[in-house]
Amino acid sequence: MASGAEINSKERFSNRVDAYVKYRPSYPPEAIAHLYDTIGFGKDSIIADVGAGTGKFSELLLSQGSHVIAVEPNNEMREAALQKLGANPHFQAVSGSAEETGLPDQSVDFVVCAQAFHWFDRIAARQEFARILKPGGQVVLIWNSRIISGTPFRESYDRLLHTYGIDYAKLMHKNISPTDLAAFYAPKPMAEARFIYGQSFDFDGLSGRLHSSSYAPTPDHPNFEPMMKELRAIFDQNEQDGLVPFEYETEIYWGEL
Repeated sequence: MASGAEINSKERFSNRVDAYVKYRPSYPPEAIAHLYDTIGFGKDSIIADVGAGTGKFSELLLSQGSHVIAVEPNNEMREAALQKLGANPHFQAVSGSAEETGLPDQSVDFVVCAQAFHWFDRIAARQEFARILKPGGQVVLIWNSRIISGTPFRESYDRLLHTYGIDYAKLMHKNISPTDLAAFYAPKPMAEARFIYGQSFDFDGLSGRLHSSSYAPTPDHPNFEPMMKELRAIFDQNEQDGLVPFEYETEIYWGEL
């Protein structure tokens, strides 16, 4: 039986699906090209997109002609993926988790975890990925990592999250250290690559991007109103031509298990 914490982690995006679909970033074309040109993805590849959410990354893989099995425990997010991608004959969505995908032994060429690995029980997920991968298959971990320093806007926005966010510091994926990542692949080597990516938002877009994050307080929370007042001030102080830049470093880690 799943623990309360596990249930919470799998349900905490249920009321954020619309904002997630509309405001979360995609991934840079250079990163997708890297998967196919360097890591070895192909049109015939069967790829398990574990923690697929609303299917943002699955859609990019499908556009390359690959076969994608989206594994997602959250019903609302999985339904959003099906609504958008279900007509594609190369797409399948299943109710499952990183720790228990429900997929057959040695059935996939690659496992991809885009913006999701920090939610997993790493020991159980490693065992499950090793089970479902074909011999020589690889696990690819990907994040759009928001750049948090270097400009007044970046630093003010990050302070906002630390001040008003619910368990923000605890949930930042950066809490997974390079040592933790290397240990996941050990004793096999881990490779990595990085790409720059970005979005631009007006105030409504910036607000939507904030609300797509699981640690953002909802309107019934006492932190909500002061957070939104501060967000408005940060936007007004930093906007140029009605927009602020929201910048990421896209990180890719991969290897065999």
